[in-house]
Amino acid sequence: MGIRVGFTCSKKVGNAVARNRAKRRLREVARIVLPEMGRDGWDYVLVGRKDVTAALSFETLIADFRGALQKVHR
Repeated sequence: MGIRVGFTCSKKVGNAVARNRAKRRLREVARIVLPEMGRDGWDYVLVGRKDVTAALSFETLIADFRGALQKVHR
C-alpha cells in the first residue's frame, strides 16, 4: 500500500519563493521522519504556515513533526 504524502502552502505564506522554500523544508522533514514513524496505508498532508515553517530551526521542525505523529498514532 505505502505511505502517501502531500504538501501545501497558501499564498499567506508569502511569494512563490517563500512557498517553495517552505515546501522544500517540509519535504525534507517527511523524507527523514516518515520512514521510521509513518504507517503503511496512511496519507499525510503537511501544511506550511506563515512565519513558522521557514523561520523555525530544522531540528525543531523535525521534533514537532515527530510529536504530531505520536499524537496521531495513539
